[in-house]
Amino acid sequence: MLDIARAAKDLAGADGDALRAGTLQALVDGGPNALTALRKLVENAGATSVAHLPADSRLMAPFPAPRKNVFCVGRNYADHIAEGEKAQNAKIGVTEYPVFFTKPRTAIVPPEGEVLIFPELSVEIDYEVELAVVIGKPGRNISKADAYDHVFGYTILNDITARDIQRRHGAQYFKGKGLDGSCPIGPWVVTADAISDPQQLSIGTTVNGEKRQDGNTRDMIFDIPTLIASLSEGLTLEPGDVIATGTPSGVGYAMTPPNFLKHGDTVVCEISEIGALRNTVRAV
Repeated sequence: MLDIARAAKDLAGADGDALRAGTLQALVDGGPNALTALRKLVENAGATSVAHLPADSRLMAPFPAPRKNVFCVGRNYADHIAEGEKAQNAKIGVTEYPVFFTKPRTAIVPPEGEVLIFPELSVEIDYEVELAVVIGKPGRNISKADAYDHVFGYTILNDITARDIQRRHGAQYFKGKGLDGSCPIGPWVVTADAISDPQQLSIGTTVNGEKRQDGNTRDMIFDIPTLIASLSEGLTLEPGDVIATGTPSGVGYAMTPPNFLKHGDTVVCEISEIGALRNTVRAV
């Protein structure tokens, strides 16, 4: 593993400053030039530049304290809408425009971190695996044709949801999806050039080894360019902004009977070409 700050100690200018800062946010802020400089450092790294981490080292969330709330998208897979209609015995339907909501920075959970549940508040805690887009280039009123030019990379996000709290608050999303410990993200960000096609990725979830969700990002109702174009209408997207793009079917509340998360569960969200995001559940 390359110690980037050490490798960049003699690198002059803004690129050196970005790499020595030691955060992913600083790298994204540095733009394409900083990323190119980092790639050169990695290519040129020798044995003396390799750092051996202690065995008990753990990954942080890619953005432990994002500058903004995480942007999220609801109802973006037809099969998820269908399972919700069946579970609720109600018509939900496909919306004309994407449905957006946010999760606060206090919800962020790192890889291998703990998803918090609050039994006195909710007994219906659910999981939702999602492909998350990381913005690299700022913009407002971004066109669909230009959308991918604004993408730095991709990661995995688990949109943990308190279904009963969501219903209690008028079925709007924020409260039921904004609790502390409700936004695992990681395990890392894969740069856009390393993903063959973000709209052709397998996406799924297991709980205690049992397969629950098994989908593909090609089944999104609103694709990534549409989401970026719609969200950026009159709203500036900035480097480091994260957009979760919705979840496929297989969530706990739609099972028969419903099967919600409980203390001690292990949840693993996987997306091809990115990896696996593993978290445990803890009641507090």
